Formats: sequence, C-alpha cells, structure tokens
Amino acid sequence: MASISVDNSLKFSGNSRSKLKKRTLLFRYLAEINLIFGLWYLQWRITHSINFDVLWLSVPLLLAEIYSYFGGLMFVIGLWRPLVRQIKSLDQMTPPLPQVDWPSVDIFITCYNEPPEIVEKTAQAALAIDYPANKLRVYVLDDGNSAAMRSMTERLCIADLQSPLLQQEANKIDAERSGLVERLQQLENLTSHTQAAEQWLQESEQVDNWEDQTVGSVLRSLRELILWLPPTHQSIAERLKTEKQALEAAIAHKELELVELARFRYIARPKPAGVPHHAKAGNLNYAIFSGETSGEFILTLDADHIPKPQFLRRVLPYFYTYNLFTGKYEQNRIAFVQTPQDFYNIPTGDPFGHRASLFYGPLQQGKDGMNAAFYTGTNAILRREALINVGLQYFADDFVKDEKRLDEFQLVGGVSSNSITEDMNTAMRLHGAGWKSVYHNELLAEGLAPDDLSSTLKQRLRWAQGTIQVLLRENPLAKPGLTFWQRLQYFKTMYSYFSGFATLIFISCPIIYFFTELVPVKSYGADFALHFFPAFIINRLTFLAATWGIPASEVWRSEQYAIALFPLLIQAVWSVFTGQKINFQVTPKQRQAGIYLQLVWPQLLVFTLTILGILWSIFRFATGHLNNPWVHVLNSVWAIYNLLLLWAIIRASFWQPTKE
Repeated sequence: MASISVDNSLKFSGNSRSKLKKRTLLFRYLAEINLIFGLWYLQWRITHSINFDVLWLSVPLLLAEIYSYFGGLMFVIGLWRPLVRQIKSLDQMTPPLPQVDWPSVDIFITCYNEPPEIVEKTAQAALAIDYPANKLRVYVLDDGNSAAMRSMTERLCIADLQSPLLQQEANKIDAERSGLVERLQQLENLTSHTQAAEQWLQESEQVDNWEDQTVGSVLRSLRELILWLPPTHQSIAERLKTEKQALEAAIAHKELELVELARFRYIARPKPAGVPHHAKAGNLNYAIFSGETSGEFILTLDADHIPKPQFLRRVLPYFYTYNLFTGKYEQNRIAFVQTPQDFYNIPTGDPFGHRASLFYGPLQQGKDGMNAAFYTGTNAILRREALINVGLQYFADDFVKDEKRLDEFQLVGGVSSNSITEDMNTAMRLHGAGWKSVYHNELLAEGLAPDDLSSTLKQRLRWAQGTIQVLLRENPLAKPGLTFWQRLQYFKTMYSYFSGFATLIFISCPIIYFFTELVPVKSYGADFALHFFPAFIINRLTFLAATWGIPASEVWRSEQYAIALFPLLIQAVWSVFTGQKINFQVTPKQRQAGIYLQLVWPQLLVFTLTILGILWSIFRFATGHLNNPWVHVLNSVWAIYNLLLLWAIIRASFWQPTKE
C-alpha cells in the first residue's frame, strides 16, 4: 500500500500542501484518445455491425458495450484530478499549536460478535496512540453485549490505569491540585490584609508567571466566566471573592480530571423490542448521543483494525487552518479525513482479492481532488459537530414524515441509518450539507481480512446491496447540495454495481457461438479489426497509466474479481429492487473452514460450458466440419480470457491455508 511522505523536515509554507499525482497528464492524454476511439468503435457497432438475424443476442451485447463505455467514461473523469497530499504532524505545525489547545478525541471500536482477544489487540493499540492521555478516550461499542467482552474491557481498563503513563498523569494532576489548594490557603490568609491582597491578585492575574500554563489557562477561563464587571470596577473584596471562586472551581476541575482519568470504557446499548436497531449505524449513534462521550473528534475503528501510534498526530492537522489576521488556529469545514485500509493477514497471492490499492490510491485520490473522498467506515476521523448537525437535520426531516421515529432518536441522529453501507451514505450527506473531506494516503491502521470465500462473499454482497439501497433512497443525481463532480463520483460507484448483467452477456457470447455459430457482430473481418483493436489497445494503455505503481498481480486480481463476482452483483440488484429484507451481516473475523464450490456454481457452470465449447470447436476442426475457423479462433481467445478471469474465484472456493 503506497503512502504519502511522512518526513516532517519537508520545507513548504503552511502545514499542508497538495499536488497532482505523477503521470496525471499522461493519463489525461491517453484517456482522451481512449474515449474518442471508444466512441468511434461504438458508432461503427451501432451503424455497421448489428446482426439483425439474431437481435435477441446482438442487441444485449451492444447494450453491454454501451454500458461499459459510459462506465469507462466516468472512470477516467473520476481520475482527472488525483491529489497527493503532504502534511506536517500535529507537533510539527508552524506556528506551533500548543498542546493545551489540542482537541479531545474519542476512539470508537465497533464490535458485535468478535472474539474479545481480537478487540483487545485493537484496544491496546488505540491506548498506545501517541497523544495526551487526558485528551484521549477509547470506547468499545459492544453491540453484542457480551459478558466476555465486558470482562476484557474492565481488565484492560485497570491495567491502563496502572500504566506508567496514567500514573504520571495522575501525579501531575494531583500536584496541580495541591498547588491550587495551596494558593487558596494563601488567599484566605490575605483576606484581612488589603494591600498585600491587592499585590497578590496582580501577580496571580499574570498567567505567564504561573509555573503551569495549563492551570493558568483554566484559571483565566474561570475568572472570565465568574467576572461580571472588569476588575478595575471591583473592590478588593469583590476581586478576592472572584479569585476564590475561580480557585475552588479549578480545584473541583482537577478532582474531576482524576475521576475521569479512566480512558478505556465500555458501552453496550439497550435493544428494546419493537424499535429498529440500525446495526452498526445505531451502535455508533448511541455512543454519540448517550451522554457518555464528548470528544471533539471521533476515530472509528473496526474491531480488528489496529491503529499505529502516530495516527492522530498525522491526521488531525487537516482540521485546523491558521488565521493570519487573528494569529490563531481555527477549525475549518473539513468533516472527515479517511485513511487507507489494508490487512496484515493476506496470504501470498491474495486469493480473495482483498488488496485494494486501486481504490485506496488513484480512485480515492481522484475523489479527493473533487472534494468527494469516501468515508469507508474504519480508519477515519470525523468531526463530531458536522456529524451531529447533519444527522439531526435528516432525523428532523424523517420525524416530520413519521413521528413514531422519535423512539429511534439516539440511533439515527448522526451516522446515516438509511442503508447497510452507512459509511458512504454518511459521507454523501456531509458533502451535501457543504462540509469537506480529505483522503490522507498514509497507512495508519491494519486489519484482518476474511480468509475464506464464504465470509468474503458476505462482505461483498453487503457492500453491493447497501450501495444500491443508497441509489434508490438518496439518488446522488437528484440530491440537493452536491456539486456536479460529487454527483459523478457517487453515481459512478453505484453504476458499477450493475455490471453483473453486462458481464453475463460478455461471457455468454463465446459459448453461444461455439454451439450454434450465431454471431452478434455481423462482421469479424478487417473492418472489425480496424475498429476494435485500436480501441482495445488504447483502453488497456489508459488503464495501465491509471494503475501505475500498483503491482501488476494485484491489478489482475482485482480485474478477475470484478468479472467473477457477476452472480453476486446480479443478486444484489435483484434483492434490492424486489424489496427483499436485507439485514446487516457482520463479516466473520475468524476463518470459516470448508470447501465452498456450491457458492460458485454459476461460475463453475460458465467455466465448464466454455471449456466444452472450445473442445467442441477443436473436435469439429479435427473432423473437417468447422466453418469460419478464424471466427472460432477469435471466440476461443475471448473464451480463454474469460476462463482466466473466472478461475480466481473458483480457486478461492477450495483454497486452504498452508500448514506450518
């Protein structure tokens, strides 16, 4: 997985900068030529090559090609402006952002039925993130309300409290409290000595003379809250009273800090009967609205995604902009920053196609260039203010339509519960409300990928169904607030999940020809070659430029699964459009042992028929009964290409890990 530069010695003005990805201009030139040649080919197909004798076959093939062309058109436009970002870490910003002004962060680890030991690894890594202990809270959001999970969190919480880091923090807070108590005693002793009291008050108001800037800042804030008149309009007695109130409040604040020092916590929401629970979205929203969390920013992690220590320092700077006029950092309109997903348990060869360097690379960088980076559910930081403001507005709209939804308030007011792919829908709502997003292409967390075909297909089916749900319920083409480019990016993703129908046509045509010699294209001669091969070659070159830097084996594996999953994509479309009940299914985090040939029977059927068709052509050629041998050769090459694409998922159905 590629990552951006993390060299904090980089010299550039400001704290971040962005530039176009390398070879973007080359890609643009190739893309333009590709679109022209593709349009030229389609024009020829429509006007000169339709076989009117078999319209039942030629028309579907033409429609599949037109569908693919428009998919390719949106693909290249989506990659037109891929951004590569560079950022200085939070502690390296210029001018420096004082640590006292660093934001509070809640880390939400969402889980349902995962083994506690997996969640514990994630929690330990979250607690080890390099960030001030008094500004970090880690929450296990256990939607399964497991006794074992609760026990694990209690044990880990006690261990964290006994850690040197928190012991040091506790000693620091206690020392600050003792200093405040001592100052309060001094003040009380000076009550009857007016001149000495006035001198003491003047010194105490000079925050820079106070040895601890954090406590000084707290006292100053408390004074501002307590004071109703400027100090010059108050008597010495009134000022002493004000200072006493400030000190007492500061002492109470420090005592509360000691109580709140436990930074690892457990939340299991109630699930009353008859009220929709909204799966992962409801789990997150309950944590936001339950009153137990209050961080300015929220880092969402799946149960198995282990964050790196530098995560927060590397990402939080995006949320701040330095105002030259005020000389202060101000929060901007960025709602979330997404980082890549990668996995530490992928076997050699990636048999299930989990590597996603194309999506978490050129595609996300292209979306970022159009302010349309996707939130993908984990390894992302969200601004609580943005999430709540937008979520409550949507809840209010739903409440107007159905007042019975009031019972769901705590479950739907933040993250979108309108689809089982709550992450993408949430991002689209934030973009529609005018918030911005960033894609930070640095690997800052790694997780567990499903290592069996059954779990993989469940995950992919959920993605497909949820995306199509969003299309039907909140069509980006008609959604207010989105820019043209944002509409394009969201619709492009949704459009791609209808490719299963086009794939079925593409892989069926050679089989039909082998056994019937029916051709959907009237001409397979020089005219066909003149129009098809230039378009095909420039298309492959464009794709090569788009995926430059990604290992060829990974690109090939992603292409295999894009085709081989055609039955799953058709199932997803059918299930959503026919109104079937679709439940959120958590992807298993442990290998499900078994052979899964029954899950790929459509691919096996096509694979078998393709091989039989090739063998039948060879037999007819050997017996001298083969007509149009060059057309058979062309279809055989097409068929072999289809076999190579389908083999990936067939092989995955009986793949077993290597025994050590």
